Amino acid sequence: QLSRTKKTQHHPTRNFCLDRKKFSPSSPSVQLQLHLAKVIFAEISALPMAGSKMTKMAAALTVLLTTASAFTGTTTVRKSALSSSSLESRGNGFVKPRFSSTRLHMSSRRGATNRDFYAILGVSRSADAKEIKSAYRQLAKKYHPDANPGQDTTEKFQEINRAYEVLNDTDLKKKYDMYGEAGIGTSAASDGAAGSPFGGPGGFGQEVDLSDIFDSFFGGGMGGGMGGGGRRGGARTRGPIAGDDLRFDLEIDFKTAVFGGEEKVRIRHLETCGTCTGSGVKPGSKVSTCTTCNGAGVTMQVTRTPLGNFQTQQTCPACRGTGQRVEEYCGTCSGQGRVQKTKQIKVTVPPGVEDGNKLRVRSEGDSGPNGGPAGDLYIFLRVKEDRNFRREGPEIYSDASISYVDAILGASIKCPVVDGEVTIKVPPGTQPGQVMRLKGNGAPRLGNPDSRGDHYVTMNIDIPTDLSKEEKELVEQLRELREKKKGKGFFSK
Repeated sequence: QLSRTKKTQHHPTRNFCLDRKKFSPSSPSVQLQLHLAKVIFAEISALPMAGSKMTKMAAALTVLLTTASAFTGTTTVRKSALSSSSLESRGNGFVKPRFSSTRLHMSSRRGATNRDFYAILGVSRSADAKEIKSAYRQLAKKYHPDANPGQDTTEKFQEINRAYEVLNDTDLKKKYDMYGEAGIGTSAASDGAAGSPFGGPGGFGQEVDLSDIFDSFFGGGMGGGMGGGGRRGGARTRGPIAGDDLRFDLEIDFKTAVFGGEEKVRIRHLETCGTCTGSGVKPGSKVSTCTTCNGAGVTMQVTRTPLGNFQTQQTCPACRGTGQRVEEYCGTCSGQGRVQKTKQIKVTVPPGVEDGNKLRVRSEGDSGPNGGPAGDLYIFLRVKEDRNFRREGPEIYSDASISYVDAILGASIKCPVVDGEVTIKVPPGTQPGQVMRLKGNGAPRLGNPDSRGDHYVTMNIDIPTDLSKEEKELVEQLRELREKKKGKGFFSK
């Protein structure tokens, strides 16, 4: 299915081409393959390589994507494998990727879709950050599991969070606009969302050994990080694994954000099964080594290509990657070792938090596979607006209205502050918009609640529009006095 072209030897994206008789350029699978090849080539082009070496590497990766897709369907390449931190300088003038492992993982996710995050949030592609945030907050409030008792809105809520996570991040949004969802990878929350016929998260795993490809261009092994060039085994880890972190959006009122307090939240998370203590095996059931994979948890296959051998591995379908054959799985958790539970927890909100701050609650995330420790719960705070006060950090702002008489003569007035009410003296001749500072009446500083900011009050002068006859006569008398004293009208400043 692959053929070399003779006339385009110096063009890395044309050195290898698809046989049009066997592949349709407009088919989704070919489109995705070519798209991923272009993304990787763009990454490599930015590196300080010699032209011929760069050309060969880009061509090799292009063929790698095309060939590997025959085994995996939709191919996802972990970008971290080619990050700038994985490169090391060589004395011959080019750089060569340095991998901590020689395997590039590719996962098959049949049924994966390229979601329209703008449509999910209900905004246009020209929407600014403020519109995106506003749409997200409305949808998150509408579809939050706690706001929909009896309805399973978890998947919809996670989809909304993922859309906001991408569109609210400048770099991710730029990549998404250019390449779609395939260009940004997956979040920790969605990485294992797709089910697997073999019980593994997100489809069966495959790994392609890159050593043969790069050895043909650069010579020698890629043994960085493996001790003398030796290759690591492909056995799946069967020990305890740390669980995933969870996110919860919590809306609190203005004064709770200022002075702190306790909030109760209900979460759904995975807990270690109490029946099998996380092993997934029914108590008393016999466990033996899997004869299909000889306890490795994976099966290996070597495929020969014109560029070398591709070594692929997939989760063993017989033991689901555990390396063991179980006589009978635990009935409580269906052999998963974890069960979904709803839990109510108390969250302590410290004084001085602001909108967008997050709190970490240790060990309240999902419990880990195989009895591993639980992840953490991250509480993202959303602060409700207050009709009387505005806030910028520890500083509080509010408005006060006084009569024109008090503005002229001065007065003592009651002024609301965040923790009660204080009396302030309005000096004679106070002007509209004049600001008065109430020292120490602001919000506590986050991490130092004994230190508080200031409260700033903006004075608004209330000019009446329905003066009585007597009031008008008095104002006229006042104007005459001012004209005699200064030779001009009182209100003609």
